[in-house]
Amino acid sequence: MPFEISSRQHPVKVLVCSLDARFAELLTADAGIFEQFYPFTTVEAARSIPELLAMIQTGYDIVHLFAEVSAVGMIQDTAGHSISGTALIERCCDLNVRLLWIANNNAAQTYIQGFKSAGKPINLIMTLKRNGSYFQSFLRELLHRTSRGEALTAAWQSLSPKDSHSPRHRELPATIFAAGRMQDQYKANVS
Repeated sequence: MPFEISSRQHPVKVLVCSLDARFAELLTADAGIFEQFYPFTTVEAARSIPELLAMIQTGYDIVHLFAEVSAVGMIQDTAGHSISGTALIERCCDLNVRLLWIANNNAAQTYIQGFKSAGKPINLIMTLKRNGSYFQSFLRELLHRTSRGEALTAAWQSLSPKDSHSPRHRELPATIFAAGRMQDQYKANVS
């Protein structure tokens, strides 16, 4: 039986957050899409990593984060605080975050260096290239499916053809998806 986050007692809670003012436009755009499907969406611009961690600690199922990742896989804020991707994943797991999505462009090598999620109970999406407006189209369709109860991995597979020659393939963001919670559902029933 798949694990379903959403219930009458626990609607899906989403944090759309940024650690850098450079991502303000993307933050607003993605937040607007999340809010269409998940009414319990919080949108914040964190000033520091400690502030981000304090936000996450208040309890979210999905964390959609905009943050620059260094060549060695560290996330650094403008105040000089840093955290490795792996440490952020571990903190999210400790706090029962089900999905962590790094939503801005970062190089694959930065994720390989610093985001170790093997064996962790978390779905992790790491964006390599948003691919312009295609990202928002993909996000909208993905959230449409998951908010109605389709498991994230099933929705992802149906939207992301494996055939790189498919015309649809050019219309997708480039991402790395590590499914640590294969059957998770993010159904948005709030009644």
